[in-house]
Amino acid sequence: MATAEQVKALIRSFTDGDDDRFRSVAMQIASHFAKKGSVQLAQELRTLIDKARTVQENSSQPRAFPIARPAGELAGLVTASYPNTRLTDMVLPETVEKRLGEVVHQYRQRDRLRSHGLSPKRKILLVGPPGCGKTMTASALAGECGLPLMFVQLHSLITKYMGETAAKLHLVFDAMSQTRGIYLFDEFDAIGATRSARNDVGEVRRILNSFLQFMERDDSDSIVVAATNFVGMLDEALFRRFDDVIMYEFPNAKMIESLIKNRLSSFDVAALKWKRVTTAAKGLSHADVTRACDDAAKEAVLAESRLVTTENLAKSLLSRRRMHRSRGPRKRTK
Repeated sequence: MATAEQVKALIRSFTDGDDDRFRSVAMQIASHFAKKGSVQLAQELRTLIDKARTVQENSSQPRAFPIARPAGELAGLVTASYPNTRLTDMVLPETVEKRLGEVVHQYRQRDRLRSHGLSPKRKILLVGPPGCGKTMTASALAGECGLPLMFVQLHSLITKYMGETAAKLHLVFDAMSQTRGIYLFDEFDAIGATRSARNDVGEVRRILNSFLQFMERDDSDSIVVAATNFVGMLDEALFRRFDDVIMYEFPNAKMIESLIKNRLSSFDVAALKWKRVTTAAKGLSHADVTRACDDAAKEAVLAESRLVTTENLAKSLLSRRRMHRSRGPRKRTK
């Protein structure tokens, strides 16, 4: 028979109108019966669940999702938003796009995977230079999966008092079980710095150990996304807790051209000399290229023109490069 916790979860998800969670628990119950030898009953349950999914997918009615509103102490630790961003809105290397697509596909098919004793990819580490799309990726995953983006506020999470940060982490991981979402830990090196660092103190080790334990025990339907610019600072034990580690890099010439065409889609870019433009943009991040496009677009608007010239765009891109040089060399990911 189903466990008491499964029955309660089934009723709770029905009351909340959370169809995905309802089906997930029902699949767990079917799997339980199959393991006990009631194969025919398990198959009948799976057939009913698949039928219910098909009816819902073919329905013209909008799907209902529980609204995430962090309350109490959690309200100071997590902020919720509902992005409309999609992976198709991003310019990514084909390999990165494919791996993110796998995360989305497995999330949508998680009931089927779990009915076979398998878990979907739902703990993802994003690594790469600033401005290359890591945070936007979390928004795109939220948009693709129809989930809220739950941004974990590290400045509120990490305190100087012994044990308090671990207690707050516990609150966040409890929320993952209660409210499905994309939980983003940006600038993750603040939590995951190696325990052998010279400037390490006991509290830093306790925070990391707590995070490792919570990650190990987490079996919610939420997706955990951690992002960092400094992979070399992370503790080796962390990598075993993530289902996938995805590396981001500065855009190549082909990606730069796509970025510019996307950003300036409402302007005339037919006369741009792409070799000169991509050369000027070499070494810039996605965010830098986007801001340079905005600068060139403003000049066109103020000149009462829809034409973005090679001269103006190249000048804006080179200006961005000079800004980085004036701040000194960038720290590279290891």
